[in-house]
Amino acid sequence: MADKRGNISRMAMKAMGLFGGVQVIGIVCSIIRTKLVALWIGPVGIGLFGLFNNALEMISTGTNLGIRSSSVRDISQAMESRTPGLVARIITVVRRWSLWLGLAGALLTLMLAPVLSQVTFGDGGHIWGFVALSVAVLLQAITNGEYAVLQGTARLKRLANVTLWGTIVGLAVSIPLFYLLRERSILPSIIAYALALAVAAWLFRNKDYPPAAVTRRETVDMGRGFIKLGIYMTLGNFAGILASYAFNAWLNIHAGTEQVGYYQAGYTLINKYTGLILTALGMEYYPRLSKVAWSRLRLRAYVSQEINVAIAVMAPVVALFILLREVVVWILYAPEFNVILTFVSWGMIGTIFRTLSWCLAFTILAKGDGKTYLWTEVTSAIINLVLNILFYRWWGLTGLGLAFLVSYVLYTLIIAIVYFKVYHLRVSQASLYNLLWTLAIGGGVMACVEMGLMIPALALTAVSVLVAARQIIALWHR
Repeated sequence: MADKRGNISRMAMKAMGLFGGVQVIGIVCSIIRTKLVALWIGPVGIGLFGLFNNALEMISTGTNLGIRSSSVRDISQAMESRTPGLVARIITVVRRWSLWLGLAGALLTLMLAPVLSQVTFGDGGHIWGFVALSVAVLLQAITNGEYAVLQGTARLKRLANVTLWGTIVGLAVSIPLFYLLRERSILPSIIAYALALAVAAWLFRNKDYPPAAVTRRETVDMGRGFIKLGIYMTLGNFAGILASYAFNAWLNIHAGTEQVGYYQAGYTLINKYTGLILTALGMEYYPRLSKVAWSRLRLRAYVSQEINVAIAVMAPVVALFILLREVVVWILYAPEFNVILTFVSWGMIGTIFRTLSWCLAFTILAKGDGKTYLWTEVTSAIINLVLNILFYRWWGLTGLGLAFLVSYVLYTLIIAIVYFKVYHLRVSQASLYNLLWTLAIGGGVMACVEMGLMIPALALTAVSVLVAARQIIALWHR
């Protein structure tokens, strides 16, 4: 078992290394893009970027029926059966469903453009902007289908190349748009990014399985399994996206687009940049977990090892982000964004609970338990929306960081109930100790920074880096 666990840890860290490198380049591209928008367009540009991207994410989530994640489970299980013909048929079905759902999403965006403009901006001045957004909806659906195929068939290097080249080309096209068009460049840059990813996905697609002869009726029948799970996932994810969209719209109307820009800047630092680490780990973790969903013993081993790896990596990240928060904000945005510093610090503590809940929640998807996934995500979305509004009213931008922390504490408790009480699974004591250690380090660094005690904060951060390095080496050689 020790050799097996060591192999699990190495697989997780190899996947993290592969996608971590790609994500670093993605972060650099995102930093450049965000910095240019902040300098050339200002907080209003950041706000518009966030509003249109939230709308795109909401529509895509609502119309893709979760095919990006749900079909990975079917493809990986077909791969485990070692039946090439079955794998080819499922891949054909996934690609067809992706195209159909993309076309449906684009059409829905066209129809709802007046409503989206009114709800988001309080007027009809952005109808054509949402009409243009329909192109990105279609492109994103096609790309998601290819992502699912590559991930399910374990072609992780090809999947990494799609993200790498799509991101680089998307940025290269966007830079002159930002400079020449300023505020009018936001939508063209979003579409250019979606197009770059779609082209990269087509170039690096899995060509090992040629299109299978599957009728339309068979496409519908074979797709029912992952579409059924995907609908539950869609409703759950859509609840989260809708809550985010609703809060952004509420904040835009009640506090102004500038406040939305500050919120988006802080949220990006807290959620998206650190979330790239979890995304990198999940590329290998989810298919591997799906293959052993029937085995309680193997699930426990896989989840415990994933927690150890994820927490070991996240501990120094949290400490470094809090310690260097002013430098990070200065590099990514501009001095006027310093108002989000405390917001970011509280949110970084929340990412520790996000990491733990992330590792546990994949068990729900691996088991194909769509109903449980739905109610946990809807409950979380409602809690997050309510806390965001209340805490912003009470404490402004700082309250949004506290809301992020509290909402993930509550979400972790919900997922823990499912994992421990419903599925009767356990995690190792080492995983719990690592969690407590990371919370202590993160809280200590934040307390020192808030009080201006930079030398103790630096010392705690250095200790967290050294301990994390030792843990990662031990996991690799275990």
